[in-house]
Amino acid sequence: MNVRQLLNKLRWHPDYDFNRVKIWYISRGKRGDIDFIIGSEIKSMGNIFIETENAMIPYHRIMKIEYNGNTIFEK
Repeated sequence: MNVRQLLNKLRWHPDYDFNRVKIWYISRGKRGDIDFIIGSEIKSMGNIFIETENAMIPYHRIMKIEYNGNTIFEK
């Protein structure tokens, strides 16, 4: 399962609350070049990018996904 498939599962499967998802990604210019968003900040998930109010985040920049405080994906 790739990152996009995992995020879609977390977003649409009734057993998960997407607001409990935390996504860590490479963010050029941020302290340590890493930042995070939570599920509720995501406006859409395309084939290549996650869109938020302020950014387009490519899936290849995602380093870690947490659900409910537990790491479920890490690069």
